Amino acid sequence: MDQMKIGAYLKELRKEKNLTQEQIAEKFGVSQRSVSRWENGYTMPDISVLIELADYYDVDLREILNGERKANNMDADLKETLVMVADYTNEEKKKLVNSLYSMIWTCIVAFGILMLINVFHLTRESTNWDTTAIFCSAIGLIYAVSCFVRVLQLTGKIDKKSHSKVIIASLILSGGLFVLTIIAVLYGCGIIG
Repeated sequence: MDQMKIGAYLKELRKEKNLTQEQIAEKFGVSQRSVSRWENGYTMPDISVLIELADYYDVDLREILNGERKANNMDADLKETLVMVADYTNEEKKKLVNSLYSMIWTCIVAFGILMLINVFHLTRESTNWDTTAIFCSAIGLIYAVSCFVRVLQLTGKIDKKSHSKVIIASLILSGGLFVLTIIAVLYGCGIIG
């Protein structure tokens, strides 16, 4: 399968309908970047999206996969089978993404609780342990949040418009954690308090 050829064909089909990448992205619930990556041959759409693209452009799925026009249309049985395969694949993907979300939220909560416990239980006698634990908790929490943002990007739940908002929120959270960590370290060392 030649992804470059498939991408060029998808671009040709889009242009035949006088549509922009953004319009296609909106129609199929993906980001404009995803459409661009398909058309440049960097990635392939999910099988369910491929089937929808074939229907939308009124072409055979085999045409898209071959990256060129064919005279025959896909028969109904093959199309139905592919739709069932796509549904099964999407269900498996949803299960995987849900388990990733569960693991990431568990990490966020665990590191957050650990950090709060360490901040509120600083003692001047065990400064090294407390400051190290707070620092590790803050780094773990920041990492878990960045993993969460990345999963949102990979699943296409963050579009171009909301992407910057999520980045800004993550930076604010990271900055707040950094300031909190510095204050806790200064308190633990007896510099403030």
